[in-house]
Amino acid sequence: MGFFTYTMAGSGFILIGAWEALTSSNSLRSSPLTSIHAPPQASSSRTKKNPSSSCLTFISISVFSLLLILNSIVSFVDALNSSDKVGSALQLQVLAIGPLFLLCSVTGLLANFTNSIPLPHSMLSLIGLFAFVEEFLLFYLQRKNTSGIENRYFDLLLVPITVCLFSTMMELKSPKSNYPKLARGVGLILQGTWFVQMGLSFYTHLITSGCSLHEKSRGNYTIRCKGHADYHRARAIATLQFNCHLALLVVLIMGAYSVIVKKYGVPRDFTQYRPLGAEMQQFENTQFTLDSDDDVGEEIKEEDNVGKQKVGVVESGMNGYGTH
Repeated sequence: MGFFTYTMAGSGFILIGAWEALTSSNSLRSSPLTSIHAPPQASSSRTKKNPSSSCLTFISISVFSLLLILNSIVSFVDALNSSDKVGSALQLQVLAIGPLFLLCSVTGLLANFTNSIPLPHSMLSLIGLFAFVEEFLLFYLQRKNTSGIENRYFDLLLVPITVCLFSTMMELKSPKSNYPKLARGVGLILQGTWFVQMGLSFYTHLITSGCSLHEKSRGNYTIRCKGHADYHRARAIATLQFNCHLALLVVLIMGAYSVIVKKYGVPRDFTQYRPLGAEMQQFENTQFTLDSDDDVGEEIKEEDNVGKQKVGVVESGMNGYGTH
């Protein structure tokens, strides 16, 4: 596939995931920036139907899906010219993923911004769920060479794909919640950064010494190591790289959240919190009196005597001997 293909794919995932995370955050939804998310020709009913999705999101997914399909077709033709049956079979699996994402984006455009297809938002989430399941199976079952180092990178790629898959499932259960969309955006960002890392590791000799790339066709390649020690060192380096990507993503998310909170304020979910000082001030303003046990006993006796007098008056009135 090449370094350029991996870089472009990773950049596309990063941009789409970042936009998905921004449009689904509660702080930005309550800020003036939300006016650029909704098209002016969209009605209020369609905006309430899918408030966190935008026309730019669906257009970006459509373009990205078309580029994925085009790259798979080119790799399929190259595998046929190289008489690589395994490479051609792999590209057929990739061709099954691209149309699903393209169908999801095109259906989203027609359903949310036109009156052509009146579909519920759950249908879009269901199509996206099928696409992520297909992507998960592609990298989970891709074992051309069991001793290839690329398998370790594919196994680690399953982590962000799983995050996107489960967040889409949660979106089916709670379509009005923004947290599944936010989690899916973070998963797409991590998936994009890992694609860029795979391109750097596979095609720029940044993986480890003693391992080299062997390419049969444009889409069929493997990374072999000379010895057993080189193989384990390469797997350990891949795990360390993924942990660094995950830590970098956490730092970026915390930094972006701090900037957004400083500029737009605290989200609405945390405005109902009341500090402990407010509760203590209420107790400070309350006046307490200290009474002895004897005073309390005398008050109870006086209340009992008053109650007995009232009962006696009621009984005398009922017997007909009351005062007139």
